[in-house]
Amino acid sequence: MKLFPKTEKYSLGQRIENLILEILEFSLKTIYSPRQEKLPLLKELDIKIGFLKMLIRLSNEIRVLDNKKYLILQEKLQEIGRMIGGWMKSIKNNN
Repeated sequence: MKLFPKTEKYSLGQRIENLILEILEFSLKTIYSPRQEKLPLLKELDIKIGFLKMLIRLSNEIRVLDNKKYLILQEKLQEIGRMIGGWMKSIKNNN
């Protein structure tokens, strides 16, 4: 993460980067999984999104991330969370 100062780049920044990759991996696993296996994967994906929100908030609180970027990221993460929630609801309703 180029935005992070050297002191945070290899700890918080690296953790955020790894978490984003895990979220992408879980998203693909969920897409290609059979219907009956999707709900547990979506729950795990939701947890990872929640953790990413916390790390982004922490980045803002320690002034590594400015308010403008923080608000943009939080808005996108909220939207992703709503999409995952809708996906989970759809699976529950179809079962």
